[in-house]
Amino acid sequence: MAPTDDTEPAVRHAVPPTATTPPPRPPADGAVRGGRMPRWLPRAMVLALALIAAFQLGSWAFHQLTGLLINILIAFFLALAIEPAVSWMSAHGMRRGLATFLVFLGLAVVGAGFVTLLGSMLAGQIITMVEGFPGYLDSVINWINQTFHTQLRRVDVQEGLLHSDWLRKYAQNSAAGVLDVSAQVLGGLFQLLTIMLFSFYFAADGPRLRRALCSVLPPARQAEVLRAWEIAVDKTGGYLYSRGLMALISGVAHYVLLQALDVPYAPVLGVWVGLVSQFIPTIGTYLAGALPMLIAFTVDPWYALWVLVFVVVYQQFENYMLQPKLTSKTVDIHPAVAFGSVIAGTALLGAVGALIAIPAVATLQAFLGAYVKRYAVTDDPRVHGHRPRNQGGPGVLARVRRLWGP
Repeated sequence: MAPTDDTEPAVRHAVPPTATTPPPRPPADGAVRGGRMPRWLPRAMVLALALIAAFQLGSWAFHQLTGLLINILIAFFLALAIEPAVSWMSAHGMRRGLATFLVFLGLAVVGAGFVTLLGSMLAGQIITMVEGFPGYLDSVINWINQTFHTQLRRVDVQEGLLHSDWLRKYAQNSAAGVLDVSAQVLGGLFQLLTIMLFSFYFAADGPRLRRALCSVLPPARQAEVLRAWEIAVDKTGGYLYSRGLMALISGVAHYVLLQALDVPYAPVLGVWVGLVSQFIPTIGTYLAGALPMLIAFTVDPWYALWVLVFVVVYQQFENYMLQPKLTSKTVDIHPAVAFGSVIAGTALLGAVGALIAIPAVATLQAFLGAYVKRYAVTDDPRVHGHRPRNQGGPGVLARVRRLWGP
């Protein structure tokens, strides 16, 4: 019996197509598989967070250590300033540490003597002013009564001042600010001690510091570092020399004026004006002139006015004539560059930046000058500021005639 369709197997093999479909390619490494996160993304996120944390930590540490870094910078320039004296004493057989100690001891003795003499002078003048205050007050009251036809008395003025709310509030604020002043004084002394300590180590261990710095550099870089160091020493010494010379000139000029006006302590006041006006930037001139004016006022109020006029006139002479010439010769820097460097240093670091700006810029200018290639300048009249007439085009009158002509 022939088999029927019911007994045939139900499974039939399908005929394969002529064009086979290529198998799917595996996804590339790092691509999204089924919506999963790429392998590189967690590592990138961790690295980005680590960089942000490191930046924040570095910024916080820099802001916390700004005061220390400024003190180290001042100490470095102070060490550069005394480097010639220390090197000279060391070359004559003295140990470098002992030479540095003797230099600092000499500076300390001179500074202490000057401060002591100035303090005794101020104490005497303050006592004189306090004792003569009633006489000054009587003269002022008499002038007011004669000018404005009033009937003021010194007793009434004194009682009004003693019972005034302004004086009571001022006394309370002064008593509350005693602790702040004491803290600022202690902080200033600690800052001065830090600067002196670092500058002593920089000056005493100068050769060892240079050797340690050069040991991590190739020979070519070592020569550049040593040359930059010598340039910094020369420029800093030249800057201090120019400042000392200007302090001497200023002190002598103010001494002559004060001696002519018969103001007491004229020599000490002349030294005070010379040093403070030159070595305290920005506000040094005003601090230097205030003390002679105050003491001259105790002799005659008109003398204080004469001192003020002389201080202002001499300051203009120094700024526009004396300082540019001395700075250009001793530091070898253009007066405009020196003025701009002082402004930039003040904006960056305040009074410290104003003090060290000129030697720093002079050092940088001298160091980079060796890498600037210079050429011979052509002999052209325009170099000397002469503009040829035939190349200047029509003049102003010719242009006006063309505009208004027919």
